[in-house]
Amino acid sequence: MKQLGCEPARPVSVAIAAEPVPLAGRAADFVALTKPRLNFLVVTTTMAGYYLGAGRLDPALLFHTLVGTALVAGGAAAFNQVLERDTDGLMRRTMARPLPDGRLQPSAAARFAAAISALGLVQLAWGANLLAAGVAATTLVSYLAIYTPLKRRTSLATLVGGVPGALPPVIGWVAARQALSLEAWVLFAIVFLWQMPHFLAIAWLCRDDYRRAGLPMLPVVETDGRSTASQVVLYSAVLIPVSLLPTAVGLAGRVYFAGAAVLGVLFLVLGVRFALSRSNDAARRLFLGSISYLPLLWGLMLGNHIRF
Repeated sequence: MKQLGCEPARPVSVAIAAEPVPLAGRAADFVALTKPRLNFLVVTTTMAGYYLGAGRLDPALLFHTLVGTALVAGGAAAFNQVLERDTDGLMRRTMARPLPDGRLQPSAAARFAAAISALGLVQLAWGANLLAAGVAATTLVSYLAIYTPLKRRTSLATLVGGVPGALPPVIGWVAARQALSLEAWVLFAIVFLWQMPHFLAIAWLCRDDYRRAGLPMLPVVETDGRSTASQVVLYSAVLIPVSLLPTAVGLAGRVYFAGAAVLGVLFLVLGVRFALSRSNDAARRLFLGSISYLPLLWGLMLGNHIRF
C-alpha cells in the first residue's frame, strides 16, 4: 500500500540540467508548484461553504470565488516551496519537486507565486467582495509568515497551520453572504479539528523524513508516540459534537445529524486504534479514513442542506 510518498524517490539533482527543459515540462513544473491535489480540496471546501451560504446559485459569483481562491491557494503553495526548498531537498517525498530538483529557479517560482496570488486576490475582491478577498489574504499571510517559519522551530506549527487550512469554507461563505456569521465559524471549526488527526497521521508515517530534514514535528520530538496518539484521540473526540453543530445553527437537518454522528464515531475508532498500537498500519488507516471522512461529511451537509 502506498505510504504517502514517504518511500525513497529518485536522487535530487545538484544542478540544473544542461539541456533546456521543454516548454511543456516547464509548464508542468509551474503547475506542480501549486500542489493541484491539495488545491482541489481547497476549492471543494470553498464551494461547499459558498453553497451553504448562498440563497440562490449565482454562476458568475461562484466562478470568481472558486478561481480566485484556487489562485491564492496555488500561490501560497508555490511560495511555500520557495521557502522550504532546502528541507524539501532532504525529504524523500519532496526531493523530486521542481525547486530542489533544480528544474526551476527560485526567482522564477517566486515571481509566479506572487503573480497568481495577486491575481486571485484581485479576482476575489472584484468578482466576489472585499471580505472574501480579506479572508483569502489572511490565509495567505498566516500560512507563509507564521506557519511556514514555525515548522522549523516547534511541533505546535501543526496547530497554527490548521488556521489557514480551515479558512477556505469561510471564503466561500463570506463570498455568498458578505458576513462572518456564526455558521462560517462552525464550518471553520469542523475543518480545523479534522485537520489535526489527518496531519498527525501523515507526520507519524513520515517521521523519518521530517527527522532527516530537521523539522520538529510531534512524532519526531516525542518518539514513543504517546503525545501524538493522545492528540489524535482528543481532536477526533471533540470533532464529534462540533460536527453536529450545523444542525443546531440551521445549516442541515436530522439526516445530517445522524450521519455526522456515525462518521464521527467511526473516525474516533480509527484514532483510538492508532493510539493503542501506534503502528504505521493504524496510522495509514487513520489517514485513509480522514480523507474519506471530510468529503462524506460535506456530502451529507450539502444533501441535507436547509435552503434559506
